[in-house]
Amino acid sequence: MRPKKTRWVKCEPGERCFRPQGVRVKDLQGVDLTVDEFEAVRLADHERLTQEQIALQMKIHRSTVSRILTSAHGKIADALVNKKAVKVEGGCCKFRGA
Repeated sequence: MRPKKTRWVKCEPGERCFRPQGVRVKDLQGVDLTVDEFEAVRLADHERLTQEQIALQMKIHRSTVSRILTSAHGKIADALVNKKAVKVEGGCCKFRGA
């Protein structure tokens, strides 16, 4: 398998974990969203950028953006539908300034 290319992100998520109300912590399952998935969703869904614009900002190919978004949207949907926590961490990213 080819090594992953470094993805450049602007928004450093810090320690972010979102969990549903009404589920006891000991019963809670979770999904891990990587920092690059978080950034791609932020740019696509919050900033309303196109995949081409996201690819330029993250310094990756547009098809990679599409794969990242598909993975992230699947994880987020799983968490919402199945009452799971979402934790943002990991990935091969470098942080860029504003």
